[in-house]
Amino acid sequence: MSAYLTRATRPTRPARPARPDGTPVRVLVVDDEPSLSDLLTMALRYEGWDVRSEGDGRSAVRTARDWRPDAVVLDVMLPDIDGLAVLHRLRAAEPDIPVLFLTAKDEVEDRIAGLTAGGDDYVTKPFSLEEVVARLRGLLRRAGAAAARNEQLLVVGDLVMDEDSHEVSRAGEEIHLTATEFELLRFLMRNPRRVLSKAQILDRVWSYDFGGQANVVELYISYLRRKIDAGRTPMIHTRRGAGYLLKPAA
Repeated sequence: MSAYLTRATRPTRPARPARPDGTPVRVLVVDDEPSLSDLLTMALRYEGWDVRSEGDGRSAVRTARDWRPDAVVLDVMLPDIDGLAVLHRLRAAEPDIPVLFLTAKDEVEDRIAGLTAGGDDYVTKPFSLEEVVARLRGLLRRAGAAAARNEQLLVVGDLVMDEDSHEVSRAGEEIHLTATEFELLRFLMRNPRRVLSKAQILDRVWSYDFGGQANVVELYISYLRRKIDAGRTPMIHTRRGAGYLLKPAA
C-alpha cells in the first residue's frame, strides 16, 4: 500500500455521473509518483469515469487543453511547475474547471487559502481512495459538470448553440438547422477538438447502428459544412481513417 493512502474498504459504486452527451465524466490525475497515480486512476475508473494521468505540470496543461477534462486531481508539488501555477494556466482556458488538490500535511497551513479559492477542495496525504472519490463527486456536483456544462449554451470559437431554444449562430449570424443537423452539431460542440469516429456519431446522434450505411454521417457532415463553414474559415475537419472534429477557426 502506498504511504500516501490510508487503509479502507473497497468503495461501493453509486449512480455514475455523466457528461451531457452521455459519455463518462473525464478526470485528469496529475502526480509525479507513478504508484499513487496508478492507484488513483484505477479507483476513478472503477467509478466508471474516463481517466488520464500526467506526471508533470506542463504535460498536464497540454492534456487539459486538448482533452478538456471535467475535473482535475492535482498534486501541489510537481517536478517542473507547482500545482498553483498549473491551476492558473488551467483557469486561463477553463475558468470553472474543478480542481482537487493533493497536499502533504506540512503544506496545508500556508497553502489553504490558495487551494480553496474558487470553490476548490483538497485532501491531505495520507488519504483514502473513498475520500478522493467523494470530494470529486462534490466538486462535480457543485460545478454542474456531470449534468450540464455551461448551462444551456455551447460555445466553440464564434459558434454558439442554445440547447434550450435550438438556436445556432456563427459570428452573430443565425444558422437554420434540421433536427438531425442540430443533434450532430451538438455532439461535435460538446466534444471540441476531439476526433469522433463514424461509429461514435452513429451511436450518439442516431442511437443505433446503420450497419454498412455509415455514409449517412458523411452526408450530414457535408450538410453542416455548407451551413457552418461556407464562406468562412472552416471549423469542421476530417481526420482520414479516424473521423471528424470541430475546433475554433484558426
